[in-house]
Amino acid sequence: MSTTTEPSAQGVAEQARPKMTRDVKRLVGGIVPANAATFAIIGAVTGILLPLQVQGIDPANKVANLAVVTSIGALVAMIAQPVAGTLSDRTRSRYGRRAPYIVGGALVGGLALVGMGSASSLVQITIAWVAVQVAYNFVLGPLSAILPDRIPRAVRGTFSAMAGLGVMLGAFAGQVLGASLAGSIGTGYVILAGVAFVTLTLFVVLNPDTPSTDLERPRFSVADFLRMFWVDPKAHPDFAWAFASRLLLYTGYFVATGYQLYILQDYIGLGDGAAAMIPVFGGISIVGLLISTVVSGPLSDRVGRRKVFVFASSALVGVAMLVPLVMPTVTGWVIFSILSALGFGMFQAVDTALISEVLPSGATYAKDLGVVNIAATLPQTLAPGVAGLIIVVFGGYAALFPVALTLSVLGAVAVWPIKAVR
Repeated sequence: MSTTTEPSAQGVAEQARPKMTRDVKRLVGGIVPANAATFAIIGAVTGILLPLQVQGIDPANKVANLAVVTSIGALVAMIAQPVAGTLSDRTRSRYGRRAPYIVGGALVGGLALVGMGSASSLVQITIAWVAVQVAYNFVLGPLSAILPDRIPRAVRGTFSAMAGLGVMLGAFAGQVLGASLAGSIGTGYVILAGVAFVTLTLFVVLNPDTPSTDLERPRFSVADFLRMFWVDPKAHPDFAWAFASRLLLYTGYFVATGYQLYILQDYIGLGDGAAAMIPVFGGISIVGLLISTVVSGPLSDRVGRRKVFVFASSALVGVAMLVPLVMPTVTGWVIFSILSALGFGMFQAVDTALISEVLPSGATYAKDLGVVNIAATLPQTLAPGVAGLIIVVFGGYAALFPVALTLSVLGAVAVWPIKAVR
């Protein structure tokens, strides 16, 4: 298969240019609102609006029904992001390889969100949510490729920290919006769709990419396309261990937090007041997120180390899982929110930079990032079903936390064998 000449040329240019050019600074600043607008949808929809919509159709079976909807959506998302990455790697346009998918995905996803607001059955909700997941993963795959495409290695920790900050701020803003519009779900979907489309379009306009029309297009092969989900762990062991670490920690995190609304309703005992309290807990979390994200990314650049931060983040998330197990109260959930925010914020800030340094091929950045991002989306597929099964079998939410603790610790252990990154 022929390859583009871009990666080697880009590698030379990366070594020659200053660490922080004006364009790089604009990208570092712009990734915050771009990620925030996208992940506000995740925070609002998966955290509040979708669970309320599902609960409104069949309150008695809300846990099982939410597991079905979110599992199907996340399974499709897992497939969509590597596909989007592969297509964007091969795209040749005057706007570059990534921009058409970022803007187009935001438009299609926004229309799907608007349609989701009018859904009145579980089947309709599932179809609309699948469309939303596909569209916004066509945004996220190419958007994540900006890091290895255009950010010098020496400042990737800083960029990764700002990207993670955008994710967390977006999730929190989504929770606030979702709680405030809990009585008007359709309006919430329209607002989220509009904000995401405008923000992502501005990001592309203000950060134009180099045209890709002169790049050689790799030869297309059906066999290569079908193999795009596979990266040989023997040939690329560091990539495989980084994938495993992300998969384990994300699974542990989502096993515990994927049912946050229902946990607050039934386990913590807030009942009908749970939806209104989610932004309160989110506001508490944002303090920990800001501290860990802003400090960890640049600090990892300064000391030239990534793995120690992943160890610390996984340990913090693991400790956080103990708190609601022994203290199933509002106070316990406050402590849980702070500790998990410190740990997950640190992980978000550093893990993306670590992964960008173990990618197998410079010619397929977006595809490879799409593959490794399966480690973030697959837990969303597995966690609701696994968590629902745990709740049903053990008759309560308490059993979720030991499982989450174990997975978080294993996530820390998995980065130890990585050799290319300190």
